[in-house]
Amino acid sequence: MNGAQSLLIGVLLAALIGQALIPQARLLIITLAAAVSGACATGLGVATTHDLLAEVPWGVLVMLVGLGLLAEMLAASRLFGVLAAHLARFGEGSPRMLFATLMAGMFVVSGLVNNLTALVLVLPPVLVLLQLMGATKRYSVWLLGSLLVACNLGGAATPIGDFPAILLLGKGSLDFGNYLVHAMPAAAVGLIALLSIIVVFVRPWRDMPDDALSKRLSVVIMQGLYRRVQVDVRILVPAGVVLVAMVTAWTAIPQATGITPDLICWLGVIAALLSRAHLGERLVRTRVDVEATLFLLSLFIMVGAVRHTGIFADISSWLTGLDLPAEAKLTVFIVMAAMLTGVFSAGPSMAALLEVAPGLTATLPKTAVFVGLALGVCAGSSLFLTAATSGPLAQAMTERAKIVSADGQPLRFGFAEFLPIGLIAFAVILAMGIAAALTIVSIAPQTGVP
Repeated sequence: MNGAQSLLIGVLLAALIGQALIPQARLLIITLAAAVSGACATGLGVATTHDLLAEVPWGVLVMLVGLGLLAEMLAASRLFGVLAAHLARFGEGSPRMLFATLMAGMFVVSGLVNNLTALVLVLPPVLVLLQLMGATKRYSVWLLGSLLVACNLGGAATPIGDFPAILLLGKGSLDFGNYLVHAMPAAAVGLIALLSIIVVFVRPWRDMPDDALSKRLSVVIMQGLYRRVQVDVRILVPAGVVLVAMVTAWTAIPQATGITPDLICWLGVIAALLSRAHLGERLVRTRVDVEATLFLLSLFIMVGAVRHTGIFADISSWLTGLDLPAEAKLTVFIVMAAMLTGVFSAGPSMAALLEVAPGLTATLPKTAVFVGLALGVCAGSSLFLTAATSGPLAQAMTERAKIVSADGQPLRFGFAEFLPIGLIAFAVILAMGIAAALTIVSIAPQTGVP
């Protein structure tokens, strides 16, 4: 590793570690590090700041902002509060049934809107329900942790559910339909496998009081809280129609036409916002996720500076040069993606590994490589509470809710509480990701999968 590589990788790692240790200055640390990377790359003759900015995948940022605004529009329709009440009623106060329905519900919602937005919308009524039903600490921790994992799996199941998948779609690495057909079944199997392990071996509801009256009372109170909350169809219908139209366009229109996913997203979201112009203007002015946009812009600049040093090409050459069968190299790559994500989180890992992945597509179907990468990143983001943005957010929301468990103790949901869930989820999702990627490799000659 030469001096330029060491310096620019050091800046990137220092920024990632610093923003994790000092989250209150997260954005300042990352943007400063991006500026330092640009200065260092220019001074070392690696690349100019103009080069780095020109190579930013702006389409990815357009999709991130656009899908975020569409999610805000769906939230404004009050759909998710009503959905939470219906999930509570469907669970009929049974802790086991509630556990399963909430995991399935979070999986579906996270695939339609980004998984972070899904958590923000669904978690508050869930926390209310936990307090009403007198949940034990063990049940509450396992439920919250499992919802985080379901959120990650739902996000990985579709190309619009989380940043790594959006990055794949926005950069043209994989088309919408191809990703959806292969990633969604694997993510769904992962969800079912995880839920099965919890039901058979963990059984977090075994210490919950089995009182029919209390069960019924919690459902009635939950429904009462949302009795007067009605879905605003004037907002929901245009937003839903546009979302369906965008998915259809992403699936049916080849990118070779020049009509790219970001252009479809841009046109579709603006059309949805114009259907309710007053609301749309307010959302554009106040609800654009500036923090996420600046964070990812800075990340792209830092990763771009590192790429110009040739380190990713060196890693790709090392990986492809391993004296192993192609399938074994793919497995190593997916495991590497999961481990890096567990340490450095999904965004940086996906952005960096996308520079390495093309080296494997010379001998393997690109669908297998990129779907395996996405599921490996999903596994890593489920390993630790800090591996995905939704983890610290769920921790903060739980602390603000000030839930008291059935034994009278304040509910804590931190790194240690999540770890058992994370270890199981990591193993399950990683196994599903490897299995899915190898299955695609095996069927590609017969099915013509690219």
